[in-house]
Amino acid sequence: MTVRSRARVPAINCGSSASSARLDRHLAVLGDAQTTTAADAPAAVKPVSANGLPLTAKDRADDGKKAQQAASSVTAGHLKVTAVEKQGRAAKQAASRSVERKAIAKPKAAPKRYANNLDGWIRESLAIMRDKGIPGSYEGLHRNIIRESAGDPNAVNDWDINAINGVPSKGLLQVIQPTFDTYHVSGTPHKLTDPIANITAAANYAAHRYGSIDNVNSAY
Repeated sequence: MTVRSRARVPAINCGSSASSARLDRHLAVLGDAQTTTAADAPAAVKPVSANGLPLTAKDRADDGKKAQQAASSVTAGHLKVTAVEKQGRAAKQAASRSVERKAIAKPKAAPKRYANNLDGWIRESLAIMRDKGIPGSYEGLHRNIIRESAGDPNAVNDWDINAINGVPSKGLLQVIQPTFDTYHVSGTPHKLTDPIANITAAANYAAHRYGSIDNVNSAY
């Protein structure tokens, strides 16, 4: 319990009417001071709702729910942004892997295989001639091969002037060794009686001398 000290009042002699009047004025001053102090004290501020009325328990509960919803909304927005960022990174990684796969060199296709007969030899020779820019057709090659060797890759002419001079004509298109060496097509075997090497060398020689093997209709 707190004991408050009272303001000391000067001793006043109450024996006269003048003294009594002074006492009355003094007490009146003290009363006015106490009234002014109480009026000036700030009143306690109480929270109010949007309509200006004091908050009820329900209002406080509603405010709590709104705060939770706002917090949940912020969290959900953050999660959504995070998910979008992850999707973006995943898409970039997938695109990067796609580019890397494309950058990997594709294995070379297996070389085309041709039949080991006159038809296959002519077709393979034509493919090489196209790559090397040597003119000629299937018909031109076939026609001259049949005339020169009857399609025998090991045919040898041992009676003409070349044979007499020691350089007989050999192979499908009856080529002599010096001509074969001069017009040999790179990438083919360096063997005079090899079917592909013989055909391409003869076609190369005919292209230089006659414009094309297609223009040859007799011994050349």
